[in-house]
Order: sequence, then C-alpha cells, then structure tokens
Amino acid sequence: MPTLIRKGNTYFAEKGSYFEGNVKVDGDFVVPPHTHFWGRLNVTGSLELGPRSSVALEISCRNALIGSQCRVKGPIIAHGDVTILDHASVHSVKAGGKVILRTGVIVGDVTSEDTIIVHGKIKSGNLIGKSMKVLGN
Repeated sequence: MPTLIRKGNTYFAEKGSYFEGNVKVDGDFVVPPHTHFWGRLNVTGSLELGPRSSVALEISCRNALIGSQCRVKGPIIAHGDVTILDHASVHSVKAGGKVILRTGVIVGDVTSEDTIIVHGKIKSGNLIGKSMKVLGN
C-alpha cells in the first residue's frame, strides 16, 4: 500500500497512488489528483478526492468533496455535506447534510436530509431532499 503522510489529524496520499483493497483512514484525508482506490474507502473525517481520481466501491465519510472528473463506482455515504464538482461520475449519494452538484455531474439517486443544490445541467436519478435549489441553466 502506498505511504500516507500525516499532519495532525489529516492524512495525505502521494500523487498518482494506487490503493488495492479496502482503505480506512482515522481522520481527514486529502487525496491528490490521479489517485485510484480498487476497494472501499472509509474515512472517519472529511474526504477531499482530487480531480480525475477513482474509487471502485463505496465511500463512507463525515463530509466529502469529490473533485472534477472523478469516478466513484459505488455509493457515497456521508454523515454531513457532499459536494461533487464538474463532470464527475458517481453511483449514488446518501448525505446527512447538504448536497451540491456542479455542472456536468452524472449521478444516480441522491438522498439528503438537507438541501440539494444543482449548479447547471446534470444527469441524475431521483433527487430527494428537504429542499431543492437549481442555479444556472
């Protein structure tokens, strides 16, 4: 498994790393661009998944920021907020907080216990939340 660098409660992966199997990080996890996970990703804190990274199975975390052009083939399960940036592809989202979907996102069903905010045109399954805001065209 590639080395993780720890600074306080935050862990950093090396750019372009490949992680085989399931990965569990106790804390926040910052993932640089072009990093790939071939199993589940379980983060007890917040996750920042860098652009063009991928996760083969599910992600579970407190909060998630999914970078542009990422691919997540399993569901994202977050206790808090989830932001999915431009042109990312995600199987589905279940969030306890807000969900923000940016232009060009492809996502299955999205369930939020708070607001779902859509910026621009996306492709999605069902969007279920406390309220819904659509911004842009």
